[in-house]
Amino acid sequence: MKVGAFFLVAAIALLSACASSRPMTPPDSQASPGQVAGPSVSSMDSQRDIVLAVANPLEPPGMHAGASLLGYVPSRHYGAGQRAVSTLAALKQGYGLREVTGWPIKALDLYCVVLEPPSGMARDTLLKALAKDKRVQLAQPLQSYSVYADAHPDTRHYNDPYVNLQRGFVETDAALAQGLSQGSGIHIAIVDTGVDMKHLDLQGRIRDMHNMVDDDASTFNRDSHGTEVAGVIAANADNHQGIVGIAPKAILSVYKACWYPPASNAGARCNSFTLAKALAGIIDTDARVVNLSLGGPTDPLLNMLLAKLLSQGRIVITAMPPDGVVDGFPDSAPGVIVVRTSGTSAAPPGVLNAPGSDILTTQPGGGYDFTSGSSMAAAHVTGIAALLLSLAPKLDANAVHDLLLRSSKISNGTLQVNAASAVMALRSAPRATP
Repeated sequence: MKVGAFFLVAAIALLSACASSRPMTPPDSQASPGQVAGPSVSSMDSQRDIVLAVANPLEPPGMHAGASLLGYVPSRHYGAGQRAVSTLAALKQGYGLREVTGWPIKALDLYCVVLEPPSGMARDTLLKALAKDKRVQLAQPLQSYSVYADAHPDTRHYNDPYVNLQRGFVETDAALAQGLSQGSGIHIAIVDTGVDMKHLDLQGRIRDMHNMVDDDASTFNRDSHGTEVAGVIAANADNHQGIVGIAPKAILSVYKACWYPPASNAGARCNSFTLAKALAGIIDTDARVVNLSLGGPTDPLLNMLLAKLLSQGRIVITAMPPDGVVDGFPDSAPGVIVVRTSGTSAAPPGVLNAPGSDILTTQPGGGYDFTSGSSMAAAHVTGIAALLLSLAPKLDANAVHDLLLRSSKISNGTLQVNAASAVMALRSAPRATP
């Protein structure tokens, strides 16, 4: 090898090593990008802590003269740049803040941190001061969210095929719709609790999982709400196991952003931090549908991330709050498809009705049980959306919503979405022609 060629290869190797090195993170951070730093999210206090974001522009390192031939090898990671590190250090010192954890949001060019206000300072007072600080891009409370599921009745777990007991499957004529589409090729992101990854009815359906809460794999597999939602959407068909999902050929990505508090019978909870990490993660994927069977107060950071997802053409489906008031996150965002449990009263304008009471679905530990809540109604609509997208991949959120609304049918005296009529309507429309 010639001497010049040798130095060229060596230089390339050196640059590659620098590019893949671990990025700089703020001093209080204890985890690499994409991981939760510091204490478990369940120890965060939504009545005390705040979420703060600073600008995080990352620029390529300067090149020495004569090095332009090699170019810049981009880093595989996105962490905190020097500007963000310096700004955060100054803010923490100036306001007496303690960092709980921090994480980068590449899609927004921000570095976010969860901070504990200093002792004796009211959170509202701190937020008002930070709102006037030009170094701060966003400052808001760390807010709490919950999944929408009714209390579980004390019923037995089923371990045999009971498709005829699947109320939602039967009432939406899903079996008829699956003669034309099973959701093949459609990637769905579920933001929820964990999911039983070993459940036989979900084998082959889950492509990847992401834990935004902790590193506890056993707890992830024991979480019920996410397991229930996943089963309604995509439980396997013709496998001699339990039930059939609305879209049994769809592929799922699971983002655990919610967890169960220690108190018995308490519903799953989420917060601004975990939900933001999940949404930011989805932005960099090819997930076509996002299921958010949860909700809570409006949130500036979450609204920014949701707007980014919607601008990318994602179809976001969420559950209507139990009180029936649509004015929070994510239900009030324009473009989000909101679903409620079918009832005798009229739904709010634009809100879809779907089966959500006494729904038989998958449970942790390989079992099956009945559950209720608008979370299950949203899961049915997510599955039907996958059936439609598999036939017409270019459908947008408005088209899916309008098609489901106008193809809804009366079932047991209630107007609700119908998988078969939606698929038939799509097939007969000119835009469904290949």
